[in-house]
Amino acid sequence: MKIAVLAGGRSTERNVSISSGYRITNALREQGYQSTFIDLFLGYDLPAGASAESVFEDANTSKDLEISDAILTDADINALREDGSTELFGPNVLEICKAADIVFLALHGGDGENGKVQAVLDLNNIRYTGSGSTASGVCMNKVYSKELMLYNNIQTAAFVEIKRDQGSKGHKLPFDYPVVVKPTSGGSSVGTHIVHNDEELAKSLADVFRFDNSAIIEEFIGGREFSLGVVNGYAFPAVEIKVHDGWYDFEHKFQAGYTDFITPPEDLDPEVHAEMKKVAVEAMDALGLQNYGRIDFFTNDRGVWVIEGNNLPGMTPLSLLPQEAEKDGDPYGELVESIVKGKMKIYDEGMNN
Repeated sequence: MKIAVLAGGRSTERNVSISSGYRITNALREQGYQSTFIDLFLGYDLPAGASAESVFEDANTSKDLEISDAILTDADINALREDGSTELFGPNVLEICKAADIVFLALHGGDGENGKVQAVLDLNNIRYTGSGSTASGVCMNKVYSKELMLYNNIQTAAFVEIKRDQGSKGHKLPFDYPVVVKPTSGGSSVGTHIVHNDEELAKSLADVFRFDNSAIIEEFIGGREFSLGVVNGYAFPAVEIKVHDGWYDFEHKFQAGYTDFITPPEDLDPEVHAEMKKVAVEAMDALGLQNYGRIDFFTNDRGVWVIEGNNLPGMTPLSLLPQEAEKDGDPYGELVESIVKGKMKIYDEGMNN
């Protein structure tokens, strides 16, 4: 089977995506698949006269990428393309994807997860892993996804949305400080802040509007933090996230030594763990997510709270889903293979959404 691993792109999470993509490509090759890494934005330079199919014959492995702390701007990413163009799909990307039996989406954030890439692949009858374009778009937008969860009686924090044209100052909130301020459409905690007063709120909103036209402000939910992956309807044991200092921001997520990940969690009531697994599957269904995803939680004396859903969770060496799967007896290679096989089954049954 020929599998194109699509990574990179134009997202602020570009480097995280490339790290996931390298690791997925190597794992698929080790599992016996003809797999090739493709940067969505930079594309692939095919030699003169070479066919798209020829890229799958290259068996060279890629190195794991050390993820930079830098938050990439549009200008930073645009500068990577020598021809000066800014189209999301780089040279030969669609041709190579069409030549593949399926595309493994290793994209994160922005145009990687918001359904746009999925829609283009749908229009070209290209199969891909993960959820369809509609569910991806809904999940990427924290306002839409939280409204869906509340409609389906899934407990999540109270929230308000503030749009760029409303400005960053003078907002009165319906709940007390502290609050969490995030871009409405984003991931990996880029642009996320924990805020304690009006002055911090104004500064945080100004920062969010560097990345998005809309901000979501959530009531702060304290407690223990967990994440739980779901693959083909099966909920893995949760992983508990314990930061050494501060909170689980971008640096803590992707740099070694800042955070302890404990799976299965210690001293967790089995009934609470079972409830998280149940709610994770329910949240996936409520959001329309297929194939695989990850649901993030807080737990406290008021119950289990969903933070958000992730339709294309990270697959880097420090990412949570691979850690959970390995502890549950599924090494990395088997995990990526099960994702591919699970999505192929969905296509064969005509159920992609």
